[in-house]
Amino acid sequence: MTAFTPATAPTIYFIGVTTGQSSILKVFPKWAEALGLADARIVGIDLPLHAPRDDYRRVVSFIKDDPHSRGALVTTHKIDLFDACRDLFDEIDPLARLTEEMSCVSKRDGRLIASAKDPITGGLALDAIVPAGHFGRTGAEAFFMGAGGSTAAITWHLMQAKRGDDRPSRITISDVSQPRLDAYEALCERFDTDIPVETVLASAAQDNDRVMGDLRPGSLVVNATGLGKDGPGSPISDAAVFPRDGYAWELNYRGDLVFLRQARAAASQQPMTVSDGWVYFLHGWTRVIAEVFAIDIPTSGPLFEQLSDIAVPPGR
Repeated sequence: MTAFTPATAPTIYFIGVTTGQSSILKVFPKWAEALGLADARIVGIDLPLHAPRDDYRRVVSFIKDDPHSRGALVTTHKIDLFDACRDLFDEIDPLARLTEEMSCVSKRDGRLIASAKDPITGGLALDAIVPAGHFGRTGAEAFFMGAGGSTAAITWHLMQAKRGDDRPSRITISDVSQPRLDAYEALCERFDTDIPVETVLASAAQDNDRVMGDLRPGSLVVNATGLGKDGPGSPISDAAVFPRDGYAWELNYRGDLVFLRQARAAASQQPMTVSDGWVYFLHGWTRVIAEVFAIDIPTSGPLFEQLSDIAVPPGR
């Protein structure tokens, strides 16, 4: 890694894999003006998937020690960065401790804080896609491909007892890594859920195809693998059968998005709802910006709609 340049203005960092391709680098200056943060800056930091532990620690230590560096949004590296750097934080919020992942670095009164915003932002995005009462009415299941931080956060939201019967009848998680699945199973024990949870080692796309073929009508299928953005391809084959009247959610909004194309092709042949990660992007960034710069940003209403309109890319 190259040396970091000290910030000369209030700066938020975007820690990811291919940050230069993200809309946020162009959107943030416009958002900053609308939010009264016109002197604020954003800088992307790219790290490879499952980067060396020392690289994560150098990034967090730089943000901690640099006076004008205000914090960061973390994507893709949420679990690895938290695991490598938890001792560098002065405060870890309860959701980060519970999920053992983090999506936000912020500072308060000289203290460095790790926060898990995905249980909140992922929940807001999910509830904008799947109507209230759907799981209770249909008995539908949820299938998440990828056992990373986003899956942990969103399944936590789905498992909450306060949702009553509006919870999946079963949650299935697949991943190419057995250690990741083992970690997710341990996490579910801390969630203390009464929802049946199954994990599947998916060495090939056909393994995910088989799970999808057994899902009940109305079920939710989520691509949380990063394939189609951080890596090429899709976690399913073109032969996969989506659940009728179900929901297909691609967590990304940019990239090759093969899974999204597959879902849209299926939706042309049967009733189902297909969504990308745009609403997730909006909630994810606005919650972190609010935390990093200590300002209030509503999750709905005129200001949120204004920020959404500002961010919409051409042709969307």
